[in-house]
Amino acid sequence: MSLSATYLARRDQMFPTLSPDDLVRMRRFGEPASFAAGESIVRAGEVSPGLIVVVSGKVEVTQDAGGGQRETIVVHGPGSFSGELAQLSDRPSLVTAEAIEPVDAVVIPSRRLRDLMVQEASLGERVMRALILRRVGLLESGGSGPIIIGPQDSVDVLRLQGFLARSGHPHRILDAETDSCARTLVDRFHVGRHYLPIVLCPNGKLLLNPGERELARCLGLVKPMDASKLYDVAIVGAGPAGLAAAVYAASEGLSVIVLDCRAFGGQAGASARIENYLGFPTGISGMALMARAYNQAQKFGVEMAIPDEAEHLSIATDDTGRHYCLRTSDDEAIHARAVIVASGARYRRLDMANLAQFEGSSVHYWASPLEARLCAGQEVALVGAGNSAGQAAVFLASHVKTVWLLVRGASLDASMSHYLVERIMAQPNIKVLTETTVTALEGQEGNLEVLRWCNRAGEETARPIRHLFLFIGADPNTDWLARSDITLDGKGFIQTGSRAGQERHPLETSLSGVFAIGDVRSGSVKRVATAVGEGAQVVAALHACLAKDDRHPSMPQATRMV
Repeated sequence: MSLSATYLARRDQMFPTLSPDDLVRMRRFGEPASFAAGESIVRAGEVSPGLIVVVSGKVEVTQDAGGGQRETIVVHGPGSFSGELAQLSDRPSLVTAEAIEPVDAVVIPSRRLRDLMVQEASLGERVMRALILRRVGLLESGGSGPIIIGPQDSVDVLRLQGFLARSGHPHRILDAETDSCARTLVDRFHVGRHYLPIVLCPNGKLLLNPGERELARCLGLVKPMDASKLYDVAIVGAGPAGLAAAVYAASEGLSVIVLDCRAFGGQAGASARIENYLGFPTGISGMALMARAYNQAQKFGVEMAIPDEAEHLSIATDDTGRHYCLRTSDDEAIHARAVIVASGARYRRLDMANLAQFEGSSVHYWASPLEARLCAGQEVALVGAGNSAGQAAVFLASHVKTVWLLVRGASLDASMSHYLVERIMAQPNIKVLTETTVTALEGQEGNLEVLRWCNRAGEETARPIRHLFLFIGADPNTDWLARSDITLDGKGFIQTGSRAGQERHPLETSLSGVFAIGDVRSGSVKRVATAVGEGAQVVAALHACLAKDDRHPSMPQATRMV
């Protein structure tokens, strides 16, 4: 296993050497510590004591290279620091760090590391850039994180791989049929083939075909909730609207927790390239944009519970007063003075009886590099006519033989941005079929083999297509609010402001202190920029709501973050 291109090209930014003045400034955020030669500072799978700033001595950082071997990433000397994004959020380390000679250091715990980011802007910027680049290097090298063992084309392998990729978490895939290390691990743990895939977590725990939440808990991505803690605001949904609200609220001193049932990014994270977002003239992938927002939120101390699903919202009253309670799918309770609903929408599915058997392996709602690798050089079909469909079609066209773009309407112009229409028409391997609908999916054992579609004239076509992409819109994700007394419109979107039936802030629902932003809100403009704007706008209303509550003794006081 070799180190990634990022390690080689941006090494100076990944591993900067701090000046004596920088060390003085960092000391006030940490505590002195000493480590003997050969002493383990942190092991992969364990929570690190924090950012380790080396004053004297040397620290070797290694990652798993397979076969019981370890690969050296870097040796930190005086003026260097050990850590990556895991240390920003107090999560288990992805690498192992060991003192290879006596070390004097300053240990900065996660909460104080966030203080450093805010209070020492210039120094904090350099540290943050290094942490992000180190995570990128780990993602590229594939030598850290959990190991997924199973058939490469298994639906569950793809499911777990997709979850970790969307979560920005390093991992490795070993094919149980062709990889000798994989076979050795399967035999060592006496795992029957019918239990595959298995996941070996960095802490040594073995999981048998886990769900996403089970895997997230094993990796330390989700921690048990503190039912006694009262947050200023709980945000449901980690798409662009929810993450924007989290960044602005936390940067202004509010205590914030964010929940999402899948991964951060929402539908925006599925966009292969966003080219009309202000400030990115060359475009940016939706995942890259959302990853920046996710890291930015953590920088300001936002707590993330992802994946964790909100299932019920209710009003709670105790000796501290009246507040809101979110009950999660794991039957945990989150208490907050206010709630922002940014739960977005669920992908629409084709109305076909056998669709479910192909989902995950052959039917996709996301066009990322993972899916592109699965269908490289093949013919694929994509259903949809919006911007997300256009971005996905252009992205896939650079990886596959042909993209059959199936459009129910008479043209793309009514629903897709002009620049995307032009780009699609310029791609010789994108074939646009208007007034066309899918009529049948044929295949076996979860693998699509033939796709049939029909045009307006009644002419049916059958093509040997193994991968179908669906970008046909979404329905509001509001089922979990069914018993919360929040007013919805006829299509299930949340009504706010005057539409909620009372005098309310434009983003406030019929329930005082509960706000709705982004795609889940009735009448919202379905654009990333609009969602981010609403995320910023709602924080002003949130401040007013909390200030009003502060004037009433019956409402609990917020615990402010330092």
